[in-house]
Amino acid sequence: MKNHDYYDYIFKSAAEIQESLNQEEAVAAIAVISAIVDSGIENIDPESLAGILWEFDLFAAYSDEEILETIDRLIEIAKKQGLGSLFNAANASLDDEIILDGFAAGIIMLLEPEQLIIPKNKHPYIEALQKALELETEEAEQIIGEIINIVAETDTQENQETPYQPIIIDKLGQEIYQSPWGNFRVTIPVNVDQGGRVHSEDNLVEFYNDLGKLFRIDYYPLSLEQLDHIEEQGSKKFFEEIVRDIYIHEMITANIPQAEIQYTEYVENRSFSSLNYYYIFLKMPTGSTSYQQKNNGKAININAYRGFISFIKDEYLYIISMQNTVVDGKTHGSMSEITAMMQQNILEFIATIEFTDIVILS
Repeated sequence: MKNHDYYDYIFKSAAEIQESLNQEEAVAAIAVISAIVDSGIENIDPESLAGILWEFDLFAAYSDEEILETIDRLIEIAKKQGLGSLFNAANASLDDEIILDGFAAGIIMLLEPEQLIIPKNKHPYIEALQKALELETEEAEQIIGEIINIVAETDTQENQETPYQPIIIDKLGQEIYQSPWGNFRVTIPVNVDQGGRVHSEDNLVEFYNDLGKLFRIDYYPLSLEQLDHIEEQGSKKFFEEIVRDIYIHEMITANIPQAEIQYTEYVENRSFSSLNYYYIFLKMPTGSTSYQQKNNGKAININAYRGFISFIKDEYLYIISMQNTVVDGKTHGSMSEITAMMQQNILEFIATIEFTDIVILS
């Protein structure tokens, strides 16, 4: 039984109530149900819940007292007649124009406002609610993202919080990069004295220097639907299809036609904290991020090798890569030795990453 089936007592209940709900009450009912599932009916704070709902445009015409009265009545229905009957009444009143508001009202009750994440233990309920409201995964993820952004903007305006700082200094004086999503932090592996720099965007961070050394971390949250699919097809096939055939092509081979995959290996439960991972090694002629000045004054890209290790941890797909340049065509060791050394170096870099089990959405 999948985790989201646990909520069948709510979303597959045949219980009904005699009274009907208007659309505003239906949206509020979804919020009440989600709050009760999250905290228990005895811990519900009607005033806090009312304050959150009042921010929805849907309740613009409601006074604080009217929203509070509505919530009190819905909580009473839940107590006496159950969450299943309350959901059925709400679902019957949600038309296509308002159903996304209902889902949003449920989501905002589960959000951890200080960290702006939805803990992964709440994901099964979210998936069950999404299915019950007959929403597509793309629609649901878009709503979740919008709710997080709205709360973040509100917090910034109201509290004037210190802007997110990606780089901090730890107690030992080391520079630490921390992901804006809170899912990992890592000691910066390049030295500023060698031109070390940090570049970050959504879902990735790069560390590189003037010597052609490059470390990169790509990270993507996986939905429960994707995780179920991976479990069915196997992680090796997933890595081959998503990382080797799509990611590597779009990032490397489509831009560097001479680049060629030299080696791949799927490692299953025998190292790296018992995680399955997929290793890819590429030879990249003129593919370095560094340049070499020729006698004619023309600068050309240096040849490079690049390795990738991909794995799934705490509902994220991580793709960790490292690149070394080949100066003046000089290599150290045979190709098999270089391949193995690159793999070991990436694993050692991964060992410096401190992961958490925080996931924004799924």
